[in-house]
Amino acid sequence: MMDLNCDLGEGAGRDAELMPWVTTVNIACGGHAGDEATMRATLRLARRHGVAAGAHPGFADPANFGRRERPVSAAEAAELVRDQVAVLRRIAADEGVEIGHVKLHGALYNQVARDPGLAVAVHDAVRETGVPALVVPAASVQEGVSRARGGLRVVAEVFADRAYRADGTLAPRALPGAVIADEATAVAQVLRLAREGRVRASTGEDVVLRGETVCLHGDGPRADVFARLLREGLAAAGVEVRTFMR
Repeated sequence: MMDLNCDLGEGAGRDAELMPWVTTVNIACGGHAGDEATMRATLRLARRHGVAAGAHPGFADPANFGRRERPVSAAEAAELVRDQVAVLRRIAADEGVEIGHVKLHGALYNQVARDPGLAVAVHDAVRETGVPALVVPAASVQEGVSRARGGLRVVAEVFADRAYRADGTLAPRALPGAVIADEATAVAQVLRLAREGRVRASTGEDVVLRGETVCLHGDGPRADVFARLLREGLAAAGVEVRTFMR
């Protein structure tokens, strides 16, 4: 089984085309992108298509789309998560949609993934919100911290369109080839992850990497086409595609 998740409500303009092909959606909460109108619209799309909905908090830095790392204390990270999740949950309650998970965005996702102190603070903040699940990078410091901490369902995430390093971490976006542009290559990477729990690192090594959910970025130029190819490729390979929330 593999879940297919996508970051939506970020203003890329393809949400309606992407939603039918994914099983879980991470909705921008007004930090790196989004506002009440986009949150409401994305929640309605998710409800219409039967897609599980979660919160996607990130640094309040829309100019850099939340992808620029910045100093952040454990208390600040926890407050950011609590506040942004609360905004989305309020709107979701109006729309009759349950928020079932939290997945961090961009630079915040990367910083928390490798910093034990931030990982503890974010884990505890999510638990305080009452949201039952936290999506974390597979094989990260954050995954280890959250599994030891308990009280949440911890869902390990792998990526369809990102290259990996030999230690199992994502290659930084600034490096050539860090974002996989070729759709066939990305689909092949996902199929191997789903069937073998392995990925070929950018330096040639085979890396064990086991995840329950695979991320498709919704802001790519052909994201809707890629989502369809990925969903069809998994089905053709006999991999059941369904949300981890059911």
